Amino acid sequence: MSVELRNFGCRLNLAEGEALRQAYAGADDVILINSCAVTAEAERQARQAIRRAARQRPEARIIATGCAAEMGAFATMPELSAIVTGRERRALLGPRPAVSGADHARAFIEVQNGCDHDCTFCITTLARGESRSIAAELVIEAVRAAVDRGQHEVILTGVDLTSYAPSLAGLVARILAEVPALPRLRLSSLDPEEVDPALETLIADEPRVMPHLHLSLQSGDPLILKRMKRRHSPEQAVRLVTRLKARRPDIAVGADLIAGFPTEDDAMFANTLAALDDCDVVLAHIFPYSPRPGTAAARMPQSGRAIAKARAATLRAAADARKARWLDTLVGTQQRLLIERDGETGRTENFAAVRLEAPLINRDRAGTMIDARITGTDGSTLSAVRI
Repeated sequence: MSVELRNFGCRLNLAEGEALRQAYAGADDVILINSCAVTAEAERQARQAIRRAARQRPEARIIATGCAAEMGAFATMPELSAIVTGRERRALLGPRPAVSGADHARAFIEVQNGCDHDCTFCITTLARGESRSIAAELVIEAVRAAVDRGQHEVILTGVDLTSYAPSLAGLVARILAEVPALPRLRLSSLDPEEVDPALETLIADEPRVMPHLHLSLQSGDPLILKRMKRRHSPEQAVRLVTRLKARRPDIAVGADLIAGFPTEDDAMFANTLAALDDCDVVLAHIFPYSPRPGTAAARMPQSGRAIAKARAATLRAAADARKARWLDTLVGTQQRLLIERDGETGRTENFAAVRLEAPLINRDRAGTMIDARITGTDGSTLSAVRI
């Protein structure tokens, strides 16, 4: 009797995947493939995982779910026993938030799903449907449960997190007030347009909200943002970062960026490259544009895969250089680390990755927090000794 989960994609998928695994608990020899449809590469990896699972465990029931499955990417695959659609998934999971497993040092908790916007490049709206928010009482109950099982950091996740209704700031404030034992609260990707003054104040002034802002920028060019049907301008994003860093200088900025969007020329790409400096991005997630059938952007004049890959490589190199310079500034500082389950690696409050020079001897301490002195960096990961 076993249920094996293979997750692809975003943090929300981590939470949903674990919830699905629990829903199938007790099933006989099941492999769950929780897929992603953000890029063609994500679909390819999930398809490859399905075929590999069928070869390795031919007697297992292989069940596909997630965005790619919802959009029909695996409809003709004979290896699958079933495809679980979004409607079926919601019926299985019920009204409670999906929460990642106890094997993670931090808990990823779903507070919102779906999206009411129609960004021209995004397949997720089609796959996940309209925006839905989890009741605050159920979210708070899940946060308490995570803390009770020894998870000292919670990450609130969603497809369009800032659309949480009635108010993301209100939810954050309630969690902080009603779960005082929670040391660290982190927010996943935020839309710059929807960070209202109340949420901005919590990010800037509340020490239990981690100094780590991840923005869904996508581009630094105003015309490309309009063609993407994003609601923010480059100037709005810059002003938001400037205000927050003025109030909380140690805040680290992450961003999602797409290279090679349809109609993007060299000058437009240069604006996106400049956005790394303009928004002080030190933790970048960079994707070459991948046309998704059924989206408006797929019908636009394409820049081409080769150009998208080359621009993504240029963007990654610049982002890596910025990250390395940022990590250099942390050498010699004292940091509070959340240690991962391996007992060897961890994250600072502003989400810099750290490796301990001497791993924790007592592995029962893994998943807790320690104070450490940063001793060096290899350009992507900090090294540290426990204080």
